[in-house]
Amino acid sequence: MVKLNKIYTRTGDNGTTALVSGPRREKHDLRVEAYGTVDETNSTIGLVRLHTSSMIELDAMLFRIQNDLFDLGADLATPDAGEKLDYEPLRIVDAQATRLETEIDALNAHLDPLTSFVLPGGSAAAAHLHLARTVSRRAERLMVELSRGETVGAAALKYINRLSDFLFVAARFANDGGKADILWVPGKNR
Repeated sequence: MVKLNKIYTRTGDNGTTALVSGPRREKHDLRVEAYGTVDETNSTIGLVRLHTSSMIELDAMLFRIQNDLFDLGADLATPDAGEKLDYEPLRIVDAQATRLETEIDALNAHLDPLTSFVLPGGSAAAAHLHLARTVSRRAERLMVELSRGETVGAAALKYINRLSDFLFVAARFANDGGKADILWVPGKNR
């Protein structure tokens, strides 16, 4: 159970932060960058949800994703150093990525196939979903880079990869089932 009595601790005033497992890292450390960008993704989804309250099924999916992203942040903030911990660390599991795949397929079933790349925009919900997609892609790049030197769970990497796919399909869904998508016209302004 999380209990926050005091919001500021002053322990980070020296430019470091504590990981869940205890060790301190520089605030610009790649692991901290990765879980910070996951948090940023979550915040952008919070903005999306200001525009999806009438899309009950999509909004419920986004709410579940927000919870998953806290799980992912906890996973990344608890490095697997191969040591036995006094507690069971929270880790992303394959079922979370599988659920995203199922939800992608459900949303995509309502969409016409694409004939061009989609420009971010259309409805407010779609524009914010595209922003969330690009932030999640940055989180993925950071996680992949982190995985080259430290352990990052395979399920976590799979989840963040599927998330950007979900957000793309969700943006099209929010654009009146893709009918309000803005399509890229190659070379249009030459």
